[in-house]
Amino acid sequence: MTLPDIHTAAIALVRDRRVLMVTARGRDVYFMPGGKIDPGETPAEAAAREAREEVSLELDPDALEFLFDVAVQAHGEPEGRIVRMAVFRASTDDEPAPAAEVEALHWASSVDAGRCPPAGVDVLRRLVAADLID
Repeated sequence: MTLPDIHTAAIALVRDRRVLMVTARGRDVYFMPGGKIDPGETPAEAAAREAREEVSLELDPDALEFLFDVAVQAHGEPEGRIVRMAVFRASTDDEPAPAAEVEALHWASSVDAGRCPPAGVDVLRRLVAADLID
């Protein structure tokens, strides 16, 4: 039996050649701020909602810039379960703050790839290739 893909959306908030990542309570893995796309939501709407819920940022979905899609093995899921993440570049002068299940914020670069699940590793690799982060 093939498990359905997990459809998610995330924001890439880049400052000083680092990208915002988070850790959830009781976890030490770095994740992009984001989550599952709810029925009836566009990926950009989901990314903006998750940014509000996880890092206390109010973002306009229409102002988010689509960067790329990631499709990799889902972290903590059975082999073959794929997470499909739409990644959007976000811009704001507001300061992110942990909210909901998020315990801590991290400004990550490629050196932090070892702390990330497969989707995060792919996002970091692509952001480096785009010359957005170190």
